[in-house]
Amino acid sequence: MSSPRPIRVAVVGGGCAALTAAFELTRPQHAGRYEVTVYQVGWRLGGKGASGRGPADRIEEHGLHVWMGFYENAFRLMRECYEELGRDPERFRIAHWRDAFEPEPFTGVTERAAGGSWQVWRAFLPPSEGLPGDVYSEPPRWTVGDYMVRAAALLRTVFESLEVRSARGEAGGSAPGATQEPSSVPDRISRFLRYGELATLTALLEAVRLLDSVVKALPRYPDSLVLRFLDAISDNAREQIETLVHDDDELRRLWTILDLTLATMRGMVRFGLVTDPRGFDAIDDYDCREWLMLNGASRRSVASGYLRGLYDLGFSYEDGDFARPRIAAGQALRGMVRAFFTYRGCFFWKMQAGMGDVVFAPLYEVLKRRGVRFEFFHRLENVKIGAPEDGDAPHVTALEFDVQAEIKGGREYRPLVDVRRLPCWPARPDHRQLLDGERLEREGRDFESFWDSRRVGQKVLEVERDFDLVVLGVGLGAVPHVCSEIVARDPRWRAMVDHVKTVATQAFQIWLRPDLKELGWSEPPITVSGFVEPFDTWADMRHLVAEESWRDEPRGLAYFCNVLPDLEPPADRSRPDYPQEQRRRVRESAVRFLNQDVVHLWPNALRAPGEFRWEALADPAEAEPPGQDATLGEERFASQFWIANVNPSDRYVLSLPGSQVYRISPLDATYDNLTIAGDWTACGFNAGCVEAATMSGKLAAHALCGSPRLEEIIGYDHP
Repeated sequence: MSSPRPIRVAVVGGGCAALTAAFELTRPQHAGRYEVTVYQVGWRLGGKGASGRGPADRIEEHGLHVWMGFYENAFRLMRECYEELGRDPERFRIAHWRDAFEPEPFTGVTERAAGGSWQVWRAFLPPSEGLPGDVYSEPPRWTVGDYMVRAAALLRTVFESLEVRSARGEAGGSAPGATQEPSSVPDRISRFLRYGELATLTALLEAVRLLDSVVKALPRYPDSLVLRFLDAISDNAREQIETLVHDDDELRRLWTILDLTLATMRGMVRFGLVTDPRGFDAIDDYDCREWLMLNGASRRSVASGYLRGLYDLGFSYEDGDFARPRIAAGQALRGMVRAFFTYRGCFFWKMQAGMGDVVFAPLYEVLKRRGVRFEFFHRLENVKIGAPEDGDAPHVTALEFDVQAEIKGGREYRPLVDVRRLPCWPARPDHRQLLDGERLEREGRDFESFWDSRRVGQKVLEVERDFDLVVLGVGLGAVPHVCSEIVARDPRWRAMVDHVKTVATQAFQIWLRPDLKELGWSEPPITVSGFVEPFDTWADMRHLVAEESWRDEPRGLAYFCNVLPDLEPPADRSRPDYPQEQRRRVRESAVRFLNQDVVHLWPNALRAPGEFRWEALADPAEAEPPGQDATLGEERFASQFWIANVNPSDRYVLSLPGSQVYRISPLDATYDNLTIAGDWTACGFNAGCVEAATMSGKLAAHALCGSPRLEEIIGYDHP
């Protein structure tokens, strides 16, 4: 008796969600039941996380990629990948996941001082127990109630730090004593409210300690009583503290944390989030700042660097307009509490090479070993949907591709190059492997540009003949182009592409001959957000220089990124120069930023007012540094790296107020042989990040084969 034919799965796209689905479908436990082929535009995997090695083997990214300590699913994926890969540490510089990721405990936001200068608020976030991706004995199910308990603990910690700072030495004689039995808590709250016993900092601390007990048993007490108690704490804290913050930067920062935390807790109670089965999703129609102010936060607090950093890190500007910061309140709060209350090991983790090198090259190698086929240079043009017959569900009948290039001898394309004992993706394709590659290179084929429609052929995959199931892992911006039939016939898909918006992003990297200390930066390596537009987020990435191959090694490396304000892109491919036009915009903005704004971070970065020290830039084409008498101007920026992420599939997915309900889940069974994967889907953490993409990829695999189990996807708490 012959064994059954494997189920053929076409995975379209090579980003984190698509490769996660491929990883799950080809686990050994499935015993080869699924035969997976990945179809990828151009020559490299990674999607928005793709990177390449350019001149001097320098790492060139789509933007700044820093992993967070709550990325449980993403870290678990990479830990399993490296374990299966089993690299010999004698042969490979990055052999273990701990070689690939290093903890980064420092973070910061910026605030504009009264005189117009910018101040960096640096924070050291202490290590926490465990490591991201450690296997839980029981998968956690974090509820709004759990987060509220942690918020109350944060509130208590901040008040205790205020008490330590206070030089007034208040005795707080009327403040209640230690926490009593729950039955006595309402009486104690009433005493605080009735007798005005919150007039001192010590009394406030006692009240906050009582609040800590209250939220641990919240359903016992009427919401009205808890709200009155929170109001009393907030009003008295504002009266005692807010008037003192003008001359005390540290106190102002502490008060901002208190004010935002109190508003968050008040909103959780007022909107009934603890008992509402929708949890944070219940408030997604509000913008985060709007919702916080509705629940008592001051305008100063919602305009602080803390909140601006939240918007900046999520590129949360509708249409890329800096005057329109918007993010759904529920997802914003879910992101904040997950980030600050559930991280393990360290708050930030920095990759020790490019994301393509430490994430997508290992995934590619493991999947290849498992038998996954990779068809590079395949650009999806259409997902063809067949009309249902005899009551069958609608399904994908064909996938139509443009073939961008063919491989010599009909072989598989070999995408990786060796860089100092590390398999990496090059920044350019290897034309030597391509049929008629010299001509393609001479013609300047841009295989990753949506607007370069040139092809050498076409390929149509048909259901049953070539595939059985499809994982659509392209970016949301590409969906209207490649799924036009679905969007035209399906109101839910049409509503999704209309309401779940995307935004273009921009980034640049500069390599520096002097170290940052010489330029006036005295802080340790750090990731900073909330800075001046148009590049409000930057990171000190000096650790990556050692992974490159410079003849004269730079001493500094900085990454900058932000949204790119939208210009109306052409609806078709009639303007192939559009990406280069946008790159020129980014270059002009970067040069202007270095001349005018970076001085707020690096006080010694200017040669003269309004003129950056262009000689500080390291050029990989130079054998030695320029002489002191050399005249160097803005044209030297051409030796650096910058990018405009305007391709539809490269655009960042926003979490706008009111948009979350329009996302479609990978578990949706409308099309019986199609599932979707990407951080644009309803995946339980609806934000543009690698954790959301990993969760979505796992959900896509579950939709096709029932594995992994939903309870194994950390943070997926939705029905």
